[in-house]
Amino acid sequence: MVAGTRAERQAQTREALIDVARVLFLRDGFAATSLDRVAVEAGFSKGAVYSNFSGKEELGLAVLDDLHTEQLAAAAAAMEGKHTLDDTLDALAWWAREHLGQPKWTALEVEFASIARHNPFVAEQIAARHKAVRQAIEHLVRKGVADLGVEPAMPAEQIATIVLSLSIGLGAQRSLDPGIDVELFAATLRRLLAP
Repeated sequence: MVAGTRAERQAQTREALIDVARVLFLRDGFAATSLDRVAVEAGFSKGAVYSNFSGKEELGLAVLDDLHTEQLAAAAAAMEGKHTLDDTLDALAWWAREHLGQPKWTALEVEFASIARHNPFVAEQIAARHKAVRQAIEHLVRKGVADLGVEPAMPAEQIATIVLSLSIGLGAQRSLDPGIDVELFAATLRRLLAP
C-alpha cells in the first residue's frame, strides 16, 4: 500500500514501476514490454507511468541505473576488508565469475545500445551513465591503491576506462559462451595495479 506525503507516494510509485519494469525487461526484453503492461503489473494506470517517466526509454534507463548501482555495490562489497592485493584481486575475480555476463542483464544492455544508434537522447544518456560508472570505478581504484599501498601502471581514470571496457566485453562474450575465462579480469587488473 502506498502511503505518506505526496512526494513519498510518488517515490514509492516510481520504485514500484522500476521494480516491475526490471522484472519484465529482463525476462521478456525491452522491446517486447509495453508501458501498459508495466503499469498493469505494478497495479497503476498508464498515467502513473507518465507522471514518473517521460517514456519507455527513461524507464529503461532507470532500470539500468538500478542494475549498475547493484553491480558497483557488489564489487565494492567484495573488496571490503581486503588487506592485500592478492586478496583484493581474488575478491574481484569472484565478483567477475558471479556477475559478468548474466545473459538477461547483458541482453538488456545490448538492446539499449542498439536503440542508442537511432535515438540521440538514449545515446547521450548511456554515455552519461558510462561516465558515472567509470568515475565510480576510478574512486574504487584510488581507494584500493591507497589502502593497499600499490603504485599502479597508469592513472586511475585510465584504469577505470579499461575495467569498464573489459567488463562490458567479457560480459557480452560470456553471456553467449559461459566458458569464457573471466579470470582474465583479475589478471588484467593485476598487471594494471602491480606492474
